[in-house]
Amino acid sequence: MWALPRRWRSVESLLSRASAARTQGACAGAAQQERSAASYAPSADFSYDPPGRNHLFVPGPVNIADRVQRAMAVPSLNHRDPWFGPWLKKLQADTRMIYNTDQETGSDKITPFVFSATGTGGWESALQNTLNPGDKIVTFRYGMFSKLWVDMMEAFGLDVHVIDCPWGEGANEEKLAEFLKANKDTKAVAVVHNETATGITSDLPRIRETMDAAGSDALFLVDGVSSIGALPFKMDAWGVDVAVTGSQKALSLPTGLGLVAVSEKAMAASKKNTMKRMYFDWEWQSSTNKNGSTPYTPSLALLFGLRESLNMLAAEGMNNVVKRHKRLATGTRAAVEAWGLKLLCKEERWRSDSLSVIAVPPNIDSADIVTYAYAKHNLTLGVGLGQVAGKVFRIGHLGNNDSVMQLSAIAGAEMALMDAGYTNFTPGAGVGAAIKYFQETAQVIKSRDLA
Repeated sequence: MWALPRRWRSVESLLSRASAARTQGACAGAAQQERSAASYAPSADFSYDPPGRNHLFVPGPVNIADRVQRAMAVPSLNHRDPWFGPWLKKLQADTRMIYNTDQETGSDKITPFVFSATGTGGWESALQNTLNPGDKIVTFRYGMFSKLWVDMMEAFGLDVHVIDCPWGEGANEEKLAEFLKANKDTKAVAVVHNETATGITSDLPRIRETMDAAGSDALFLVDGVSSIGALPFKMDAWGVDVAVTGSQKALSLPTGLGLVAVSEKAMAASKKNTMKRMYFDWEWQSSTNKNGSTPYTPSLALLFGLRESLNMLAAEGMNNVVKRHKRLATGTRAAVEAWGLKLLCKEERWRSDSLSVIAVPPNIDSADIVTYAYAKHNLTLGVGLGQVAGKVFRIGHLGNNDSVMQLSAIAGAEMALMDAGYTNFTPGAGVGAAIKYFQETAQVIKSRDLA
């Protein structure tokens, strides 16, 4: 059996503590995280595997469907054999449907790529192929992952202009308008669509309207890692030039595939730019992809999983996928309200349907809730990251999930809240509110019509 260090800290706790120390200068926040980790780190080697299963409810990685896991259980195969070329070209073409949820089959105006990488690799691909060192780019910083993309932009020598927004709010269109009016030479606008550290989904249509109103010809680069395949996304209608996602989010696969969709405008820009690149070079990729090949050995097992995941999404229909995520989010919010708690995101238009980020009272350390959930109830919830460490916990409702599964997360979270000392509700209040909503909105499953 694998073992973790005896003084357990979750990976997310490590990330949040490191980020606080490195980027925020928030000494009090870092101290809060250190206190939480030290006080509730069990002296255990994790050698016991309890009955039942771990209930995974973070906004990625997410639960993987049984049929997807079976699809990935394949023997070693040679991607240079004749079967692979036609199979890969259809797979890549079929990814188009996740980038335009308003279209049944997806747009032929975009060029899709599938890299053996993560969403971070997709970030790198977007920047390397469209911009030159010194190019002006404007972006928003309102959470952990938007902050990390800024770090990458700066590492590549771009002229980065950051619009800082409070954690819990989305992209500020008015400040963007002011910037674009004063900076006509802006080459790109970059946005993290769904920020999982804070539970906000920025308004991409309004950002596009803002760019158009300013007469900006900048490229529109979007991190859709935790939104694409779950939330409304209309690459063509919104004028998105590069969209990035990762396999471990709405696609409900293991980590390891970075998916990128590129507009005609962005492809044209890639042929002129001079930034050094190799692994994520679109020209190299497209020159081999058109022949049904890749410039390097692909992750075949993950590609088989992607094939099955796309089959499942197509069978459900992307509009229904979006509705399912909205329903799970609404039921979870009903539970939050019944607990007497609030979401970190106050403005309804920015509330994410991928996850709920829940603020706790000042006398409660949210890390305790997450620790109790895992240690006592075998439930994995998300800790607070960066500026909101110790102040929020996160419940995912992303990917391969349904209402009964979501109720298990709500029930476990409710018990963990009580374990951590928050008892300002009647036991069962949150679960009951969610059950009421889910029961009232449930429909007969397709192909299971009642007599």
